[in-house]
Amino acid sequence: MTRQVSRRAILGGLAALGLGQAASAQSALAPLVSLRPTSRAEDLLKTYQTPLSDLISQAKLGGKISVQVADVTTGLVLESHNPLRALPPASVAKAVTACYALDVLGPGYHFETRVLATAPIKNGRIDGDLILAGGGDPTLDTDAIASIAKRLREEVGLTEVTGRFLVWGGALPALNGIDAEQPYQVGYNPGISGLNLNFNRVHFEWQRAGNGYNVTMDARSATLRPEVRAARMRIEARNAPIYTYADGGSYDNWTVAKGALGRNGSRWLPVRKPARYAAEVFQILARSNGIVLKTPELIDALPADTTRLLGHESAPLRIILRDMLKFSTNITAECVGLTATVARVGQVGSLKASAEAMNAWAKDTLGMSSIALEDHSGLGDDSRITSRDMVKGLIAARKTMGLKALLKQHPLRNEDRKIIEDHPVSVHAKTGTLNFVSGLGGFIDLPDGTELAFACFSADIERRNELSREERENPPGGRSYAVEARKLQQRMLARWGILYNG
Repeated sequence: MTRQVSRRAILGGLAALGLGQAASAQSALAPLVSLRPTSRAEDLLKTYQTPLSDLISQAKLGGKISVQVADVTTGLVLESHNPLRALPPASVAKAVTACYALDVLGPGYHFETRVLATAPIKNGRIDGDLILAGGGDPTLDTDAIASIAKRLREEVGLTEVTGRFLVWGGALPALNGIDAEQPYQVGYNPGISGLNLNFNRVHFEWQRAGNGYNVTMDARSATLRPEVRAARMRIEARNAPIYTYADGGSYDNWTVAKGALGRNGSRWLPVRKPARYAAEVFQILARSNGIVLKTPELIDALPADTTRLLGHESAPLRIILRDMLKFSTNITAECVGLTATVARVGQVGSLKASAEAMNAWAKDTLGMSSIALEDHSGLGDDSRITSRDMVKGLIAARKTMGLKALLKQHPLRNEDRKIIEDHPVSVHAKTGTLNFVSGLGGFIDLPDGTELAFACFSADIERRNELSREERENPPGGRSYAVEARKLQQRMLARWGILYNG
């Protein structure tokens, strides 16, 4: 059923967004001469909408902007601004990745983490090797590992392993990060493998103790806090840089500046050796269930003859993608994208190669003629999409893949960034933010039943390129750019809600 919107409701929404002032002022003027009958209030309001080019100019963002909006049913382009300009999409790219995974893997796909053995269990004992084999699950956490260890004892009856403890993460390529240009310490840029844990982050916590600090590195969950050695921290007497990272061979070797710590605190740090990290946590939790395992050994390939002891399945892919689009988890995007590529074309050695396979799929399946992504999450700023391509892809996905149902509702806000309650226009979209880059793409439902697809990208690449690695975690001017870009997006959404309703 379509919703009817009164002139008062429209004016109220416009005023909240600062777009109804001209209409209100005009209506307050007494006519100097007799007037002919005028059109409906809604039609009158359309004549007072600021041109799109003026809205963009008034935002004074700097850099470049690309915008397009089209009717989903007909595909008719309603409005655009530099629609062929290719810009970084940031996390809006995850919408493309979600479509890729849905099409190649299917919404009911489950990732599976398995426990295998090279010999049968006899009287609770394996006279052979135990293997923890990852299946690329980006959502595996410490609680799940604890459940696997408990089931090995209680359901399988395992009490002893005389052979080695082997670990396989070869379902996906082993990568030590998503984007090499990010600050070392940001938790949203972890390593990736076929065996992942806790979004490949480790919890670093410090507390002052006398003249020094007590430091812990753990794989915490809601109920468990197993301390690990796969990631190690050393405090050094300096003020900067705050963090350094080095490859310690079998572990991640971190240092932190003592001058930056204060009294106490904590943060999540990225894990660069996820298979070793997950293996250590599994070893600890297996021991708590009476199963003593030897030091983990990573293997490149699974033995030919193994026995499956048990498996742990993830939630269905559609649930994983819904959460990925809601929380914008980079590792989830990369794992589902890599898994789809492996299923479609076979194993690849890099994110870029996998992204190129996805680009080819998007051109064939979604009609995105110039898409050029370098990863599946949008974290790398060399990725490029035009607003025209994004809108074409959204319309194609809307008709065949059910993407819209997975996108988070995006409420309209006023100039103070406060949500406008009960606004008649409904938006489901994916946001994207990098330093001096902002994107938004999705669908608009208008009160009269019209459905629109839109994309808007803005980027000041020159300002972004001037940043040092350390500045990229919290750059000067970065927050104000993001706020103004979001305000512009809101003004455009409100404008389209008036222009194309009815």
